[in-house]
Amino acid sequence: MGGEVSSGASAAPAHGVFEAFESALRSFAIVTSDAGDDRVDRAVRDVLRLVREHLNMDLAFVSCVQGGLRFFRNVDPPHGLQLLKEGASDPEEESFCRQVLDGRLPELVRDVSTYPGRDALPATPFRIGAHMSTPIRLADGSIYGTLCCFSFAANQELAERDLKRLQMAAQMTARLIDQARRNGNDLSQVA
Repeated sequence: MGGEVSSGASAAPAHGVFEAFESALRSFAIVTSDAGDDRVDRAVRDVLRLVREHLNMDLAFVSCVQGGLRFFRNVDPPHGLQLLKEGASDPEEESFCRQVLDGRLPELVRDVSTYPGRDALPATPFRIGAHMSTPIRLADGSIYGTLCCFSFAANQELAERDLKRLQMAAQMTARLIDQARRNGNDLSQVA
């Protein structure tokens, strides 16, 4: 089943790569309590780049959902391509993000074209082959949005441990957002 999560081969060797990913992710936690928006945004972008590169995805982004809209808060595009614009928004209901948050779409889909529920998925302006998305849950329990990444081609080698990496990155992103809020900076405000 191309769209379902199951254990299997990963896109990268398991143990050493996972430790390297975790170590790199921890390095982003060194955002001090007085860090401003710029430093937090840079750390979030570094997390996105790490996710995109380690999971062999073409694009990674953080979405913020509020008021019925999904905002592209931070975007790490491939090779500088402008597929999604930071600050842009679209109706939340017409997004893969909302489907993941509602449990209508698994957090890991190896091949969107063979996913059994593909007919119910929102249309996209470009082909999405493999898709991963996980909620960004803040310390107060609220959902900020999602950390998403996708590739243009399907990727049958994505596995549960890859989803765990994405979830770890979402937890780190949540800590960075929480830190910014403690500093009086509301990262849900999109310019």
